[in-house]
Amino acid sequence: MMFTNLKSRARALKTELVALYYAARDPRTPWYARLVMVATLAYAASPIDLIPDFIPVLGYLDDLILVPAGIALSLRLVPAEVMREARERAAATPVSRRANWLVGALMLVIWLIVLASVGRRGWAWWQARP
Repeated sequence: MMFTNLKSRARALKTELVALYYAARDPRTPWYARLVMVATLAYAASPIDLIPDFIPVLGYLDDLILVPAGIALSLRLVPAEVMREARERAAATPVSRRANWLVGALMLVIWLIVLASVGRRGWAWWQARP
């Protein structure tokens, strides 16, 4: 019973994230709402967390707080009509496992680029110091 309820909540969260994606692409969505949505979607899809999941309790706590808080803030910033249409579109669009892997791979590539850039700048700074 509890597992079924948890599974349906996870499915609803996934649908809500897809709806946020569609709402972010809508031209009626304000730029600041798009910024919050992109950050929320990127964090939700990212294989790298602020607090690694292997740390007991705290590892999953950031996912349980940051992603829902980002979704809640996004929902407040998006016009109701845009969000209603995005939810309808998300409910009608099946999300394949292949799309999940593609998004995960894309996020991994983005993180690798960011880490390489930070590492390169750090190395240049280290070499330039007296």
